[in-house]
Amino acid sequence: MTTSGNLAYDVLVNDPPPQDGLLPNGEPKRFSPQASTLIYGSEEAVLTDPGLTAEQARAVGDWVEGKGRNLTDIFITHGHGDHWFAAGLLADRFGARVVASAGTIGQMRASAATRPVLWDKLYPGLIPPAPVTAVTVPGNRFTLEGHDLVIVETGDTDSADSTVLHVPDLGLVVAGDVIYNGVHMYLAQRAIVGGLGPWRAAIDTVEALQPRHIVCGHQNKELDDDAGRTIAETRQYLDDADDLLRTENTATGFFNAKIERYPDHLGRMILWIGASVVYGVRDHPEEDIRKIILSSWL
Repeated sequence: MTTSGNLAYDVLVNDPPPQDGLLPNGEPKRFSPQASTLIYGSEEAVLTDPGLTAEQARAVGDWVEGKGRNLTDIFITHGHGDHWFAAGLLADRFGARVVASAGTIGQMRASAATRPVLWDKLYPGLIPPAPVTAVTVPGNRFTLEGHDLVIVETGDTDSADSTVLHVPDLGLVVAGDVIYNGVHMYLAQRAIVGGLGPWRAAIDTVEALQPRHIVCGHQNKELDDDAGRTIAETRQYLDDADDLLRTENTATGFFNAKIERYPDHLGRMILWIGASVVYGVRDHPEEDIRKIILSSWL
């Protein structure tokens, strides 16, 4: 928990839901840990990225209730379903508004459309109904007890139309999937946009905000929120990915080499999926990339 005057933030990291299947090294498939951030004043609060499953919604909701504040808004950083499918349950529970950028709302609709062939196959019966009810706010800006909360659009990272939430009075950026913290990064977007340049530009955008604290959408709960460290390590991870893509000829080789370089990183399932997409597109450029992505997840 970090405070500044009457404003504070706290983070809850949810463990991934149970899942079937094994990775190439024989480990069980497990999704990445998912972080939700609560920014709160003396009476009101704003929640970001509430998670994926009904059980995660319950855990996040109980945590929010324990803070004793009125939850006014739920902010979604980007359209990947693991960051927002639980939003409806929490919006109903607390009477809160769901807020996102216009680009993110478009990506949310796309995720909702693919849910039956992807998310519900991965986690059958665990994900609640998830209508897209998010709204935009004028100038990508709203307030919490007089403090500005600024939606900053960052473009392509591990998702199209990514954003972060900047809280200047806390020196805080809630970074969604723009920055990672001790967790393997989802690299499939590299194959879609033709490289990691847009993601590096997004990191530059976050750094220009001069945050002291960064909460990452996927993070190891044992690590701190130091902005300088998380920015530097995210850049290094992308640099290492490009390096290994030049030397490793297969997705399995890339997967193993990444684990050797990052033995303590969590979320190896996401590493494998991203590698499968990147090498699948490289090896089969004639195939529909959407089919490659779907088969890599399943």
